[in-house]
Amino acid sequence: MKRFVMTALAVVFLSIASFASDKYKFDNNIAYKGTEDPYTSQMCRLDVAYKKGVSDRPVVIWFHGGGLTGGHRSVPQELLGKDYVVVGVGYRFVPNVKVEEIIDDAAAAVAWVYNNVEKYGGSKSKLYVAGHSAGGYLVSMIGLDKKYMAKYDIDPDSFAAVVPFSGQSITHFEQRKALGVDILTPLVDEMSPMFHVRGDAAPLLILSGDRELEMCGRYEENAYFVRMLRLKGHKDVTFYEFDGFGHSPMTTPGFAVLMRYIKERDE
Repeated sequence: MKRFVMTALAVVFLSIASFASDKYKFDNNIAYKGTEDPYTSQMCRLDVAYKKGVSDRPVVIWFHGGGLTGGHRSVPQELLGKDYVVVGVGYRFVPNVKVEEIIDDAAAAVAWVYNNVEKYGGSKSKLYVAGHSAGGYLVSMIGLDKKYMAKYDIDPDSFAAVVPFSGQSITHFEQRKALGVDILTPLVDEMSPMFHVRGDAAPLLILSGDRELEMCGRYEENAYFVRMLRLKGHKDVTFYEFDGFGHSPMTTPGFAVLMRYIKERDE
């Protein structure tokens, strides 16, 4: 685990990303689930940011946070650089659907990207599946519990990396509420990424805010998540804690670390 403060670096990085975003083209509001249900059709959509004339580029698939009850899909400007393809994903919310159905939305979105990204200049072998908070929970679930991607004939172990930003690694609090369990009572069942830790999963870049500023013990559960992955024999797990950054602000240094992580692996 690595701890450091990146405020100055993050400011410079944001300025560069803002300039880089001007060169991108966007295909927006693409439906990734074929359905006649109005709510699913409304929510299960994604936006693709890309540059023309490139090929075989890394792809970041981004899932927003919001506790599985809210939030908005977005293509973070901080990820627009180095000619990477960036996809912002929307998904359905509790109480309209169950948590397991939202995880399936995430799997379906990644499958759409896998099957279509080459026409945007991306490589299906370079998928970085990332998200913040609830989005971090979703990417961890589809990356570790293989049944979700298997439905779409994709092996999640082929992902370039799974990257949860302050994600829940125990059972999500919305799932606990549905079971009548208090949201501060830890639970690790089959709806928990930690339940599915294994040594042969895709690489993981696990990011947390400051342990004293994070919500509901989020740092501690991720630290235990990392420990269990390593005990299971996983050889490619990287863990950062961002001193001075709380649950939402930690995305700023997190984006900078993710971009550097991709650059190092793409060279």
